[in-house]
Amino acid sequence: MTTTALSSSTSWPLARLLPEGTAKLDQDEVLNRFLAFVAERGLSLYPAQEEALLEIVAGKNIIMNTPTGSGKSLVAEAMIFKTVCDGKRAVYTCPIKALVNEKFFALCNDFGPERVGMMTGDAAINRDAPIICCTAEVLSNWALRQGEYTPAQAVIMDEFHYYTDRERGVAWQVPLLTMPQSTFLLMSATLGDTTRFEEGLTRLNGKPTAVIRSMQRPVPLEFEYRETPLHETIEELIGERKYPIYVVNFTQRACAEEAQNLMSVNFCTREEKQAINEALADFHFDTPYGKEIQKFLRHGLGLHHAGLLPKYRLLTEKLSQQGLLKIVCGTDTLGVGVNIPIRCVLFTKLCKYDGEKTGILSVREFMQISGRAGRKGFDDEGFVVVQAPEHVIENIRIDMKKASDPQKYKKLQKAKPPEKGFVHWDRQTFEKLTTRPPEELQSRFNVSHGMLIHLLQSDNGSRQGGYGRMVELISASHSDERTKRAHRRTGRLLFRSLLHAELIKLVRRPSGRGQLVEVSSSLQRDFSLNTTLSLFLVETLAALDPESETYALDVLTVVESTLEDPDTILFRQLDKLKKEKLAQLKAEGVEYEQRIEELEKLEHPKPLRDFIYGTFNAFADKHPWLGQNNIKPKSVAREMYERFCTFHEYIREYELQRSEGLLLRYLSDTYKTLLQTVPDSYKTQEVYEITEYFRTMIRSVDSSLVDEWEGMQGGVGKREGPPPSPTRQPDLAENPKAFTARVRSEMHLLLKALADKDYAAALGLMCPDQDDAWTVERLESSLKDYYATYPSIMVHHGARTAAHTLIKVLEPRRWSVVQTLVDPEGDNQWMLDAEVDLRARKDVEGPLITLRRIGV
Repeated sequence: MTTTALSSSTSWPLARLLPEGTAKLDQDEVLNRFLAFVAERGLSLYPAQEEALLEIVAGKNIIMNTPTGSGKSLVAEAMIFKTVCDGKRAVYTCPIKALVNEKFFALCNDFGPERVGMMTGDAAINRDAPIICCTAEVLSNWALRQGEYTPAQAVIMDEFHYYTDRERGVAWQVPLLTMPQSTFLLMSATLGDTTRFEEGLTRLNGKPTAVIRSMQRPVPLEFEYRETPLHETIEELIGERKYPIYVVNFTQRACAEEAQNLMSVNFCTREEKQAINEALADFHFDTPYGKEIQKFLRHGLGLHHAGLLPKYRLLTEKLSQQGLLKIVCGTDTLGVGVNIPIRCVLFTKLCKYDGEKTGILSVREFMQISGRAGRKGFDDEGFVVVQAPEHVIENIRIDMKKASDPQKYKKLQKAKPPEKGFVHWDRQTFEKLTTRPPEELQSRFNVSHGMLIHLLQSDNGSRQGGYGRMVELISASHSDERTKRAHRRTGRLLFRSLLHAELIKLVRRPSGRGQLVEVSSSLQRDFSLNTTLSLFLVETLAALDPESETYALDVLTVVESTLEDPDTILFRQLDKLKKEKLAQLKAEGVEYEQRIEELEKLEHPKPLRDFIYGTFNAFADKHPWLGQNNIKPKSVAREMYERFCTFHEYIREYELQRSEGLLLRYLSDTYKTLLQTVPDSYKTQEVYEITEYFRTMIRSVDSSLVDEWEGMQGGVGKREGPPPSPTRQPDLAENPKAFTARVRSEMHLLLKALADKDYAAALGLMCPDQDDAWTVERLESSLKDYYATYPSIMVHHGARTAAHTLIKVLEPRRWSVVQTLVDPEGDNQWMLDAEVDLRARKDVEGPLITLRRIGV
């Protein structure tokens, strides 16, 4: 891979220092150029950084175990710089998409956006770049398919302590077992004993492994345990100028509630609020929760958690970086590198629910979150404050009152601890967390259908094929021998289940000796079994009747049944049903106790309930490896599609304003499963249209990351959509079914926006490159005569049939699209006259539709 020389006027500082064309630099020159970059930034290297840079140019693997804020990112940039100077590719992995986004933009700023790509599972940008930022799962899947041929000569694994994550740790281990061509940099502030990794990396690629440890923090931390009410603690910290403050909560609800509580405290001056207002001048808070977010921000208060849309989280981070927010209420994701500069970390609790039980934070968790306090270059020290339990604080106040006037306050009762979701902590707990070393990293290796499919679809199988690679992978894993035997047994069961489902087959080797495994030719190249229940999905689709009028919706229902429940959404669905049922029962005069009994029978909508439970029970009998995994029928995506709801309509109807991010992630998971796990052989035209409906909706709700990247490079470069893959996506025009489905889906969403008179949303659904620019005023004017004749535009299922969308080829890669506006009278004289032009474009993620005219 070669690099392109940039002019000396380029704004990308590391790009200026790369060799021109195919020229190579010796290692001393690589080091000298990078040190010039460091000097240009006005930085002084710490001893640990100096040691790391020398080991990088020596070509060693590196394990970087240094505190948060000690400059590990600069070391990572040095390895990337050396790799690109050598004409090779570097991959930077992170545990969460938010951190991938942050690193992506940071590297774009230094190397130039044309040299940096991103792959997260939802979207891919510039995937052929010499520098790739991705989630650990993306690299893991890539490594499973290509192994030693994975085009990545350097791998940086940030926040490597995620290796011990119960659900996702396997993704951090796979590259360490399968990529001998790569040099590794493992980074974390909380690694513990690293002997296993030192020996394993050297055994893998034959290169020495250097371990760099340091306890030196650029900004030392001061720890404090407080027994004052939270609002008083915050007021005191602000009075002591220990802000920005990150208030750590462990649920999204607690974040929002605490932010609302703090609205009663005025901690910004008029001038500070004016600066915030100016920074928000061009930002559109165009979702149902947007007004609430805007209210908090204008008060100088940020909100940051996974329930928010990415664009709102990104906005909070930007305002924080500009020094405009004094307080941010967020979840513990701060511990994995969320880009919010802060001076003080304030823990509201020391216990949290981990998905199974509530327990005290581990030393590693506490250190990761605490380590974010203190801004290098701004603070002489950082502050970590831990609140005592609320009931303990309340009881201290009660004791003080009783001591001051025993007679007056003798009837005061002591506050009790919460009955649920609470584990007691005290000052002793706090002291243990601040003094003990982090726990040893535990291997979380496991085998799954997804892993096996990736190995079997590999073009790089060992002599034994993909199944043989799985056996080799288990043997090389960091598990103990007893666990490895269990993994081999599970692997055999999974392999047999794939054979039974006819997703793979055994064929004779060309030599006639032995057998090879082949993946069914009916599966798309990016077919994936990412969840335990994916195989159930594939088997159950075969039991659906493709001639049924509801076939496509039933496919969607089976897909939803394999996804994790979005509990908040399902609770709101059930709550709405109960309110409607209660009103009905009251109107019918049903007695109270009977009403309650009837309400207890209700559950959230479950289409195909009996069919799904029945087929799953039969499936579970054949596949005992399922264990405790159970099927979860529901109807969120189906309800939206059947009723043709927009994202915002659905949020408002179920009052999900605080969970916009949850709905977006759920729809994204639905879309990816439709795209990757439903075999093409089961996809009718309507299934394609449902898939494209959600693709278009997801992007229209929040395209902030792609938009920001385009803004950095002035529109230069290509945009690519999911799924991420090391190979280029096929030309959209070469797949007539997918192309037709996408065009119809985009036209129908445009139709819906016009029917709702949401002209701003309509503009966002049009191709941004069209010459004949539309405005809100022009759209409204074009439909003025229509609405003078008809009260509405119909968008029911009948109005969206293929008969009302005419797609005609004008010339190669250019089509006309005419969408009939179905009116209540059935005259149907009006239409949208549009065009799709792909003559200069192939993999287009943004809108395709160029609207030419609205009229008769």
